Amino acid sequence: MSSLTIRDVLAMPVLRRSRPVVLAGEVMLDQPVRWVHATELADIAPLLRPGDLVLSTGIALPEAPAELADFAASLRDVGAVGLMLELGRRWTAVPRALVDACGTLSLPLVSLTHEVRFAAITQAVGERIVDEQLGELRDAERIHETFTELGLAEAGPAEILAAVQRLSGATVVLESEQHRVLDYVAGPEDISGFLEDWQSRSRTVRSPERTSWDERNGWLFTRLGTAARGWGRLVLQSPSRPPQRLTVLVERAAAALALHRLHDRDRDNLVRRTHLELLRALAAGDPSTDLLRRCELAGFPTARRRFAGLVVRPREPARREVAPGERSVPEGLLPAIVHAAHELGVPALVAEVEGDVHVLLSLGPRAQPDVLVETLARRALRQMPVVCGAGRALPDTASVDRTLREAQQVVDAVPDGADPVKRLVHRLEDVHLRGLLSLLGEDDRVRLFVARELDALRAHDETHGTDLRRVLRALVEHPGSKSEAAAALHLSRPAFYARLARIEEVLGARLDDADVRVSLHVALIAEEIAAAV
Repeated sequence: MSSLTIRDVLAMPVLRRSRPVVLAGEVMLDQPVRWVHATELADIAPLLRPGDLVLSTGIALPEAPAELADFAASLRDVGAVGLMLELGRRWTAVPRALVDACGTLSLPLVSLTHEVRFAAITQAVGERIVDEQLGELRDAERIHETFTELGLAEAGPAEILAAVQRLSGATVVLESEQHRVLDYVAGPEDISGFLEDWQSRSRTVRSPERTSWDERNGWLFTRLGTAARGWGRLVLQSPSRPPQRLTVLVERAAAALALHRLHDRDRDNLVRRTHLELLRALAAGDPSTDLLRRCELAGFPTARRRFAGLVVRPREPARREVAPGERSVPEGLLPAIVHAAHELGVPALVAEVEGDVHVLLSLGPRAQPDVLVETLARRALRQMPVVCGAGRALPDTASVDRTLREAQQVVDAVPDGADPVKRLVHRLEDVHLRGLLSLLGEDDRVRLFVARELDALRAHDETHGTDLRRVLRALVEHPGSKSEAAAALHLSRPAFYARLARIEEVLGARLDDADVRVSLHVALIAEEIAAAV
């Protein structure tokens, strides 16, 4: 469809010489004109197409008001965008009945008060339309060539967005399925207002169509992915109704983004598999020359480097009931870590291992390990529901397994209630006794100790439906105040004391004995760690 409107036609020199006067339908002057037809037939409607503009002197038009109204209605019914009547040959003034009918139908009616050659109007408008169509073909060819080159180069989102901005001259935004701005390339104008309050505004913009124009926001947008599995939208700044070439542009860009996502997922899967194999081999200890060579080829330098391991564990709503291999890693977690390491210039092996994300950093001799680890975690994990454990930075490849083990032990030891705002990255020195118990892992002696300390309470709870272990945990977690322990359980003090007496009776031990309380506290921590791992 041409972008040439009736208003544009009226502004052309050939029309201005005829001194046009708009008599009706002025609100519809911005309709696009597909072509111009000169006719004197009253029954021309069947030969017209939507978007046609009709020129006439009115010589053969009917005289009766009802018939003039029918003539106007026939033009509107077939989608004609307007009627221009040259005065002088039939009428010196346009009949009121025709003016009223066109006004009622919102059909633009223009009187040409001076004689004009219709052939000149047809030629001028036709040339303009053809020029626009040729321009659109050239634009389409340019778009095709640009995105073909981008596809062959396996260009990423940044290059694709830059191409859209270059071809359109407008701001382009890539947003996520949650309506967050992932990236954008600004046009020449100030875009602060365009991006302001983006997420809340974007949520209100919906369309069943793949590509639509939102007039209120001035957005031409197209969906990324299918209707059932969309993963975002591409939005182009377009204050006025966009021409067809812009629609073609955003749809080609969306296809390029989808292709990149597919390629990147395949590439990333291959990289992640490689990283997983390398991490497992390094964690086994005593790396071979061949393994170190494979690390180097994978972009992970090993000569004269230090190594720091991290383990990142998703926080599950009910983590105790989730087996390690069944934990789900949030969709954006691995890419966020990879991106943060890349931004910091730190080579890293990153892979998912049994529901956790394992990371091994290769650090230069002048790097500050703790600062780098904290910075990486802050960039990648601050908004993620995860807990992060870090091992010490160790000086050679033979000790890589130790830093990875330490990170795993720390993650296993961090309590569920740890506040990520207060401490995002945990280390062995942060987990104290928990770290030791995690280090001992599934040692039979620890299991026997836990059973000896807690089995009697466990059996009583299962048999009588009580919660004595929960009461005991509140007691040891509030060593300074039994009142606080009772409040934590929402129990009255007499009820809490009665349960403590029952615990002493079941265990055959005094809870006021410091050694007894320490032993029970250690057993409860060891039981919690064993359940979480």
